Amino acid sequence: MELRDKFGRKISYLRLAITDRCNLRCQYCMPAQGINIVDRTDLLSYKEMYRITRVLSELGVNKVRLTGGEPFVRRDFVNFLESLSFNNKLDEINITTNGALISNHIEKLEELNINSINLSIDSLQKEKFAQITRRDVFDNVYDTFEKLEKSKLNLKLNVVVQSGFNTDEIIDFIELTKDKNIAVRFIEEMPFNGKGKRNMTEEWNFNKIKNLIYSNYQKIETLKSSKSSTSINYKIPNYKGNFGIIPAFTRTICNDCNRIRITATGMFKNCLFDGGVFNVRDFIRSGANDDDLKELFINTVNHKPENGFVAEATRGNDVSESMSTIGG
Repeated sequence: MELRDKFGRKISYLRLAITDRCNLRCQYCMPAQGINIVDRTDLLSYKEMYRITRVLSELGVNKVRLTGGEPFVRRDFVNFLESLSFNNKLDEINITTNGALISNHIEKLEELNINSINLSIDSLQKEKFAQITRRDVFDNVYDTFEKLEKSKLNLKLNVVVQSGFNTDEIIDFIELTKDKNIAVRFIEEMPFNGKGKRNMTEEWNFNKIKNLIYSNYQKIETLKSSKSSTSINYKIPNYKGNFGIIPAFTRTICNDCNRIRITATGMFKNCLFDGGVFNVRDFIRSGANDDDLKELFINTVNHKPENGFVAEATRGNDVSESMSTIGG
């Protein structure tokens, strides 16, 4: 048995949100006052998350990305990573983090053979970083960046390109790849909880980001990416690292989508833009066995929409939920 949708796309990638809580208040992700966090009993337990991952791995899911909120905010997260590492059907366990809390865990992450860390860092300037995140933790995050860059973990920097905030730093981020073997990923700003709730001076989409970069370099190599890659990737000749652009909002990457999402409260999402199609937590707590879960996942994935525009059209007018609740 395997997970395959009606368009023939094989699902092999799970994005699992560990928590809806976060220690930062990034202005594109959630309002300054935060969000209404759910009761802890409404969160998936680690035991439930492990079971969901194991069942999905038996259906062909071999890659997991753990997100939030901020996953390291949740107590015993590293212990959960250790248990997850014993699943030999998983080829990759990856983590997306803001980096403010993981400095003391880097050696343990290496021991557990975590494949990669995606570090969310939207500015290389301390004051601007504080303005974006509404927290004064830049020195801590940048120190973590330097430690991760020296570790054996694969490191990507996630940079949400925000009109009026950090577009003047795009080239600065690319220049980091000159001497550092890292990947920088520029992400179109999403509509969730930020866009539409603040003034946008202009829209920085894929083409605008790309055009700016091409105007600053005489030669740029286009890299071959995997079929299901979310980014279009490039490299400056003789630079150690590379960079890419993720057309998250213009959604030109949907045709080869191989991923599903499960939120911290157990909502199964076939697409980032759908409203959630089934609550796995409630299904488990009602007494479902593993065969029931497999049948649920197979049937649910079969209804995966063709693309994000179709998914958004079916969810109504509410496209303002926080990225922290759906797993960034």
